[in-house]
Amino acid sequence: MEKKFEEIKEEFINASLDEKIKIYTSTQGLTVEQFKELLAYFPIKYLDKLERAVNSI
Repeated sequence: MEKKFEEIKEEFINASLDEKIKIYTSTQGLTVEQFKELLAYFPIKYLDKLERAVNSI
């Protein structure tokens, strides 16, 4: 059974930086708005690291 978005968001908020990147790049089925909401909980200074991970998928 797929996790509900609120569960994914809670896990994302509490995750380490590397775990956040893994969750963001491996979670499927989210809407653009849900991905944007997760980004609100991602440390801005590491966005380049997330961008590299997303581009390497």
